Amino acid sequence: MRRILLIAAVVVLGSLAVAAVAIAAGGAAPVIGGAPAPVQQAATLTYTPATDATGTDPTQPARVSVVDGTLDTVTLTGPKGPVAGTLAADKKSWASTDKLAYGVTYTWGGSAKAVDGTAVPLAGTFATRPPSKKIRGTINIGDGRTVGVAAPIRIQFNGHVADRAAAEQALSVETSAPVEGAWGWLPDEGGGSRVDWRPKAYWPAHTKVTVTAKLGGVPYGGDTVGAADFSSTFSIGDAQVVKADVNSFRMVVLRNGEKVLDVPASYGLGSDPERNTRSGVHVVSEKFTDKRMVSERYGYDLVEKWAVRISNNGEFIHANPASTAAQGSANVTHGCVNLSSDNAKAYYDMAQYGDPVEVTGTPVPLAARDGDIWDWTLSWEQWKKLSALS
Repeated sequence: MRRILLIAAVVVLGSLAVAAVAIAAGGAAPVIGGAPAPVQQAATLTYTPATDATGTDPTQPARVSVVDGTLDTVTLTGPKGPVAGTLAADKKSWASTDKLAYGVTYTWGGSAKAVDGTAVPLAGTFATRPPSKKIRGTINIGDGRTVGVAAPIRIQFNGHVADRAAAEQALSVETSAPVEGAWGWLPDEGGGSRVDWRPKAYWPAHTKVTVTAKLGGVPYGGDTVGAADFSSTFSIGDAQVVKADVNSFRMVVLRNGEKVLDVPASYGLGSDPERNTRSGVHVVSEKFTDKRMVSERYGYDLVEKWAVRISNNGEFIHANPASTAAQGSANVTHGCVNLSSDNAKAYYDMAQYGDPVEVTGTPVPLAARDGDIWDWTLSWEQWKKLSALS
């Protein structure tokens, strides 16, 4: 009888010892007369686009959401760095706000937190589809150049840019002195879009300028993107301004406020509106030692020396020995500014791209149809309205 009781005691004590070991090892103790402990649900993440997806639409935002938990931190990173996004107030979802790029792989990062506090990492990648076309932009003023105080910065695209705001946001202008200016979109020309940056007033002389165009991969609309980033650093030269009052029969050049040239000139014939030299701010765009000038309407075909183009409607400052007798006393030209050979050569040598030529005294104003650089025909308020971000 004693042996049976002893064996029973050993069995009971052994069972209690097993339960104690189970509890010490992290297991649940047997529950007697009660409900089992609740099982915690792990947080579940859902990605849009799905992880490892390819050929996705970059015009749609990337999203991540969580069930049975909250998002702690979220990152989405592409070749150009982090993508901006917005976390919902309840921390259950996140969506990108930056535009995604074409032909790019993005990587998720960050973490979510389950109800029981367990961290769940965000991970995975997706790839967007390639663009149908890459549009290249080129700048008109290259590194190291020196230009005049009326020179616009122009970016010419070899295709149509539908999303002008996206392109403009990728452009910046930095100057060594404070300069107020703005981008303005001009009508497409030659099948491509173009945008100019013009200061409110002429550039301050000797300003250093850096233009940065981070256009590579920027969506332009219609599955087209920017082809590449580029930049240019250049200088503004002396403030060299031509004063061309047609009624004075003279042309005066001021450099930094000082008169450096004052010569007799002949301007467009006043009695013929088609031959008037246009009033307004012209801009020197190119120059030629010899320039062929042809007009079927007026019946001439000539090669003139020391020709400086000031608009695209046929206006030049150039030598014309045939009008020497009228220079300084009468306006007889077909719209150009005629000088003697020596005076034309003197101006040719000092003229630089971007110098303003201020023509006054005629009833016909310079207009957009008259030239490539017509930025200064608009008031500052009119110019600012050409910005895609205005």
